[in-house]
Formats: sequence, structure tokens, C-alpha cells
Amino acid sequence: METVIALAGNPNSGKTTLFNALTGARQHVGNYPGVTVEKKEGAYVENGNRFNIVDLPGTYSLTAYSLEEVVARDFLVNEKPRMVINIVDASSLERNLYLTVQFMEMGVPICLALNMMDVAKTRGIEININKLSKLLGLPVIPTVARSGKGKKELMATVARRLKDSDIAPFMISYGDDIDKALDTLEEKIRNNNFLTDTYQARWTALKYLENDSQVLELGQKTDPSFSKEIEGIVQGVSDHLSETLDTYPEAMIADYRYGYIKAILKQGVVRHAQDRNRLQTSDRIDKVVTNRFLGPIIMIAVLMGLYHFTFSYSEMPVGWLEGFFEWLGGFADAHLPEGLLKSLIVSGIIDGVGGVLGFVPLIMFMFFGISILEDSGYLARVAYMLDRIFRFFGLHGGSVMAFIVSGGIAGGCAVPGVMATRTLRSPRERLATLLTVPFMNCGAKLPVFALLVAAFFAHNEATVMLVITLIAWLGALLTAKLLRMTIIKGEATPFVMELPPYRLPTFRGLFIHTWERTWQYIKKAGTIILGISIILWAMMTFPGLPEKETKRFEQKREVLMASTDSAAVGELEASDDASELSSAAAELKSQLLAVDSGEAQVALRHSIAGRIGTTLEGITKFAGFDWRTNIALVGGFAAKEVVVSTLGTAYSLGEVDPEDTGSLSEKLAKSPGWGPLTAMSLIIFTIFYAPCFVTVACISKEAGSWKWGAFSIIFNTALAFGLSLAVFQIGSLMVN
Repeated sequence: METVIALAGNPNSGKTTLFNALTGARQHVGNYPGVTVEKKEGAYVENGNRFNIVDLPGTYSLTAYSLEEVVARDFLVNEKPRMVINIVDASSLERNLYLTVQFMEMGVPICLALNMMDVAKTRGIEININKLSKLLGLPVIPTVARSGKGKKELMATVARRLKDSDIAPFMISYGDDIDKALDTLEEKIRNNNFLTDTYQARWTALKYLENDSQVLELGQKTDPSFSKEIEGIVQGVSDHLSETLDTYPEAMIADYRYGYIKAILKQGVVRHAQDRNRLQTSDRIDKVVTNRFLGPIIMIAVLMGLYHFTFSYSEMPVGWLEGFFEWLGGFADAHLPEGLLKSLIVSGIIDGVGGVLGFVPLIMFMFFGISILEDSGYLARVAYMLDRIFRFFGLHGGSVMAFIVSGGIAGGCAVPGVMATRTLRSPRERLATLLTVPFMNCGAKLPVFALLVAAFFAHNEATVMLVITLIAWLGALLTAKLLRMTIIKGEATPFVMELPPYRLPTFRGLFIHTWERTWQYIKKAGTIILGISIILWAMMTFPGLPEKETKRFEQKREVLMASTDSAAVGELEASDDASELSSAAAELKSQLLAVDSGEAQVALRHSIAGRIGTTLEGITKFAGFDWRTNIALVGGFAAKEVVVSTLGTAYSLGEVDPEDTGSLSEKLAKSPGWGPLTAMSLIIFTIFYAPCFVTVACISKEAGSWKWGAFSIIFNTALAFGLSLAVFQIGSLMVN
């Protein structure tokens, strides 16, 4: 049986970096049972020891303020890991040790990883490791997670400490009033065996004093009358503290914890080699990067650079993949017998899924660039700068990260973006945020944008992508303002956030983050997108042409053959090389291909999907969308990548010329009815129309009602069509 070790710590303490350094490729990602919080697990093997390491969600506290804190605490209580490695930021020791104190009060076995020692050193901070370890009564190991320094010593210490089963009880004084209440509550809880199977009696008493919602709810369900008795004692203490000190138990407990931490640090644990007030490197950079005037300009330049880097360096590998799928399609076309199986493989799978997989290099380069911005600490500055703007539109500064996670720069996902709104305390701001984050340019929309930009804006790819990003942000903010002024009215709440120090990303960390996200994209293309593509292929293939229509096209071929010189007919039947044909034979071949193409087009229109697309065309033609585009957009309700795969299938089924082996973007560029204006109208529609099914389900769950999921489908699609209609009609007037 593997030994379970939990990694816990504050956000931005280097916890995930240490997890990656310890586990490398031996890790997998899932969700905690019953919730959508991400769960990372990995294996560490060294010197015969094998540990199953669980990366808990980053948290500042063990009080149930957020879902992440509840998940972290429940894991410690229910799963009972053999050891908790508490990652502490050495450059912010006082704040980080607050969580450490709570672990000690909880009675879990702890080993302290004093991380980011390099950052502390650059800030002139010197830490007496031995004294800190002695005063806390815990092993303390200095580490630099980004380089892997100290990880072996850390795990060796964990292995040794696992043999020590005795954990000394830890208590600190919270002042006479709270201490007396704690003693009373602890005795009563122990005597009544109240929740003692789950928590220690003193810790339960402490949670009641802290007004911990989860423990209170559990207590009220377990023994309502006894829980009410305890709540009465807590209320008495609260009233007394309010009258005498103008405070309340939770604040008093926090003050005494910080007092305990300060008392330790003042005993020669921390020494500042230089003036504490000196301007640190991160502060110097922030003076420029977050400047009110220069900051936005730098942000735009960074985004422009990201898009230029992505499109410039991914162009060649994207071309290679497109060429491979074109070759694969041609190979299958030449070697498979005519029939439904050939149509499924060539049109449904290779042209459908291959169109999505062709953008893997672009996705990878985009994720790599975003990982650099994320790991360096710059994305936190983006959130900081946008706070003022967000408050104007009725949102919260905390909403910024939800927007970024959803694809605010490009390449995210709306599902974790929706879940990220849990950190927002105001229900109204949270609802407005989760309804607008799907407007961001998630990884599913990227292939659609990349396809249309390559086809119609090839000379200005980076600029057009920047414009698309700004349109998504502006549309989301204006929509949020509309919602906050109408159906979600309420006051804005203040925003406070921590800016992590700038760090130089490690190649290992960048590789892991990039590969994780790219692999998710590949898996989605090979599973969900494949399944939907096959279903849509079937809808675009069946029921097939009626016998009457098939005979009509066969008669056209017979007429052409009969009206052409028999020598040219024989030449065409005998030769496979079009370049060797005479002019008469070449003309006959061209006419026959036109008949075949017409038959394929009629068959596609006659199919189930074709009928749906044709029916919708009566309305969508005013936004520039034809029936084939309609089919793709209907498929996009399931997942946005399907728009690309469906267009690939539709144009493959409707095109029978074996000489036309160009990529989908080339086919669109040459197709009648397509142009930059049509492409921009489709881009606008893709940005704003209904979220994918998974996101809708997530919105409904987070909002607590399916009506908000239905609202996002109807409202977003109506908004998207209105904007696309305006773009196409106004653009048409300007062109004409």
C-alpha cells in the first residue's frame, strides 16, 4: 500500500512547482468526489520509498470560507494522509505560517518545506532554519522548488518522520475569555462524544468559535439540541467580547495566531540584511508594468507579442500536420473501395477530426506562451490592472482571473473559469461573472479563429487575433454592465489580492503545463470531437438521394458521354493522368466532375443535417451564413471545435474533385459566398453564441438553477446573431 503524502500551502507559495519537481511525468489529474475542484496526484520514488503525493488546493486558512478550503480540510480529515508537507514562502514567512499554525492545531503530522529561499535571499532576508524548527517543534527543510533544490532532503526527512508516530498536542492561548470558553466547550464535546469520531474535541470547539459554516452544519445535523447548547455558549462569549473589546471571537483568534507567529519570528529567526523598506526588484518592475498609463500599453504589447509568436512559429508545423492529413485522406481515398465506410473514414474522421488536430502545434505554442506569463507572475498583474475597469462594469477584481482562466488571453476553458467564480463572495457579482466568462476565447474557439484568420486575414494574423480578444473582453464587460443594471442589481464589493513576486519560469514547469493543456485538447479531439463528428457525418450522409434524383444525374452523365467523341471517352477511361489527356477528354472529365459535384451537393442538402441547415438559412443568410455553416454552428453547441470538424466534413462531402487536395482554409477562401466580411461575421457569432453543453451544465450547477443555464443558451445566441447581423449588413453597405 502506498504512503499518502499531502502537499498544502498558500497560493503562490510554489506548491504546484514543488509537486511537479517531485512527481514529474508520474502524475494524473482528476476531480475530488462530488465537487469540480481539480485533484492532482503523483508518485515519488527514491531509495526504495514510494509515496503517493496529493497536491491539495491552495488555501490561506482551514476555515470553510471557500470550496477549496473545505476540500483541503476534508481530505486531511477523511483520507488521513500519513504526512502533510506544508509549503511556506520564505519571503512572506509571517503570512504563510498562519496556515501552519492551523495544521498544528488540527493535530496532523507536518513537515515544513521552506520554499523560495532564493527569493528571500534576493530580498535580503536571512532565516535561522534550526531556530525556526526548534521553536515550532517541526522539521524545516529549505527548498527552491523551481530548480528542485532541497527536494531529496525534504523527502528523506518525511521518510524519517513517518517512523515517529507521536505528535505532541499543540495549543496556544487566545486570551482569558476565549480560553475559558474553549476549555468549557472541549469538556462538553468530549463528554458527549460530539463529532469526536471525525475531529478532535478542542478543534471542534475552536471551529464553533470561528463560526465555521461546515462544522456548524454538520453539528446541527448530528445532534441539533447539543449543537444549539454550544452555540449558546459561543454567543455569550461573542456578546461579551463585543461589549468589552468591540471585537468577536473569530477576529480575536486570528489576532492571537499572528501574535504567536510574531513572537517566534522575533526570537532571532528572521534577520533583514538590508533596509526592509528598500524597493525590491518586483516593486521596481511593478512601478512600470502596473503604471496607470504604461501598464495597459505594455499589456497590449505583450498580447500582440504572444499572438505574433504563436502564429509565426506554429505556421510550419501546422503546415506539416495539414499536409499529413491531406496525404492520409488521399491514401485512404485511393485504397479504400467506394461506399459508406470510405466516406466515414475520409470525410467523417480524417477531414473532420484531422481539421481539429491540425491546429495542435498552434494550440501548443499558445499554451506555452500563456504558461510563461502565468509562471512569471505577470497574469496576476493583469488582474490587478483590470480591477478598476471591472468595478466600473459592475464586476469584481476577482472576476479577472475567472476571465483569464476561461481564455481571456486565448486557450483557456470556460468550465474552470465558471468554477473560479466561487472565490467571489457577492452572489450578484458571481452570477454576472459566470454568465459572461463563456465569451472569452477558450481553447475550443481557437481552431475556428485560426481557420478563418488563415483563410482571410493571413497577412495580419496577430493583429486580427488581438482584435478578436478585445472584442470578447469588451462584449463581456458591456453584457455584465447590462445584467448588473437590470436583472442582477446590487452594490460592488471591494477587491484585495496578493501580487506574487516575479519569477523566471523553469523549462520543466513550462513543459509540464504546456503538455497537460495540449494533451487535454488532443484527448478531446480523439474522443468527444470524434464521436460528434461521426454523428454529424451520419446526419450529412443519410437518408441519401432518392432513386429518382440518382437516375437524373446518371442520365446527365450518359448524355455527356453520348455527345462526346468515342475516342475521347476511351482515352478518359484508359488514362489516370489528367495531364496526358487531349483537350476533348479533359473537357469531358471537367463536365463529368461538375455533374458529380452537383450530385454531392444535392445529396448533402437532402441529408438530415442539410435540411436543418437549409431551413435555418432563411434567417441566417442575413448574417452571411449559408446552410453548410449552419450545420457547423449547430454542432458547435456541443463543442466549439466541432465547427471546424463539421466544415471539413461538409466541404469534403460536397467536393468530389480528386485534384482539389488543399487544406480547409484554402477551400473556404475559394468557395463562393465566403470572404473577409463573412469570416468576421462568423468570428463574432462564435465569440458570443451559446456555451458548450458542459459549460451550460456547470453554469447551472454553480448558479443553483437550470434557468441560468437556459438563459445563457438563449441570451448568448440571440446576442451573437444580433451582433453578426449588424456586422454583416453594415459591412455589406460599406463595401457596396
